[in-house]
Amino acid sequence: MTGTAPGAVGTRDTRLIVVRGNSASGKSSVAAGLRERFGRNLAIVGQDNLRRTVLREHDRPGAANIGLIGLTARYALDNGFHVVVEGILYADRYGTMLQDLVRAHRGVSLCYYLDVPYAETVLRHRTKPDAEYLGQVTADHLSDWYREKDLLPDALETVIDAAATLDGTVRRILRESGLDRVLPTDR
Repeated sequence: MTGTAPGAVGTRDTRLIVVRGNSASGKSSVAAGLRERFGRNLAIVGQDNLRRTVLREHDRPGAANIGLIGLTARYALDNGFHVVVEGILYADRYGTMLQDLVRAHRGVSLCYYLDVPYAETVLRHRTKPDAEYLGQVTADHLSDWYREKDLLPDALETVIDAAATLDGTVRRILRESGLDRVLPTDR
């Protein structure tokens, strides 16, 4: 999808990739894998980093992190970076910002939803290496946060199911976005 909205951002050559899904669905791992395979000039705009670390804010409708995620992605695109926006990014809270961002982007924009069943998110959650996080986030939290197929409107996203491997998902996104044919810029 190529953006045509007023206030356009990025260039025809920049790529915008949105990776959404429930907690422990693999979003951060996919983003890290994309950067590892691609190299420099790929910005990761992580919801957890901006919401929890930068702003130390709860995830609520209308919260400041929603705009900050959009602004950060726009800034990176306008400065020639390819961008991966990743996070749970609930459709009812973040959908308008994400749709506006996709519409405004001049280059290729692709959105993916990692569809992992609740039972699998609990299993994956237990494998996280951060012991402090594991002590704070329980299966009850995961259950409260879980939303089955929380898709953006207008069939904006490609759904990737739990059977997909991390490596396969990274390779697929690189191929579909064309990043596998773009040379990274050494900044």
